[in-house]
Amino acid sequence: ADIPVIPDLEDVQEEDLAMQVAAPPSVQVNRVLTYHDLDKDLMKYDFQTLDGEVDLKLLTKVLAPEHELREDDVSWDWDHLFTEMSSELVTEWDLGQLERED
Repeated sequence: ADIPVIPDLEDVQEEDLAMQVAAPPSVQVNRVLTYHDLDKDLMKYDFQTLDGEVDLKLLTKVLAPEHELREDDVSWDWDHLFTEMSSELVTEWDLGQLERED
């Protein structure tokens, strides 16, 4: 009769586990679509309703084209912005004072 035996801790410590390496997990990588690919796919479909219930025709008629929405990247400098806003506020305040005096 085979009786299972619990190994002694000393026997387990004698095994050399330093050279054993775990296998890396296998991950399936799906290709991530670019914005250009998504835009092309979007133009293929006619989005007139949302979930088959909400009518989007009016919204899609007035959407601005992408080239009108693009803006150039402008770096902001805190000192420059603060000075510009301060001068605008002072100018508005001065105009308000002049209007009250008249």
